[in-house]
Amino acid sequence: MSLSEKFAEWKGIPREEIDWNPTIDKDKCVGCGMCVSSCGRDVFDYDPDEEKAVVAKPLQCMVGCTSCETWCIYEAISFPDPEYVKELMKEEKVLSDIDKENLS
Repeated sequence: MSLSEKFAEWKGIPREEIDWNPTIDKDKCVGCGMCVSSCGRDVFDYDPDEEKAVVAKPLQCMVGCTSCETWCIYEAISFPDPEYVKELMKEEKVLSDIDKENLS
């Protein structure tokens, strides 16, 4: 899958190098479609055969966003540990212009 320029990088880091996207627990997903309709980045599709949501475009997920997880009342969506994003920001010096003492 070729990413559009809009999704190709996050804070100057190639998006393919960042392990951040939702995972759906198919045993918990009831197919309500809340994640499909509410994601502004079109990460999800709906599988009519399974009658469940699927993560169709994981690299379009905004790094650090967990809105779909928050809105899923069935707790079917999960993400990697948020500490991963915090560490990535430190390693890549994403906030290099900000006082580093505040990041400790």
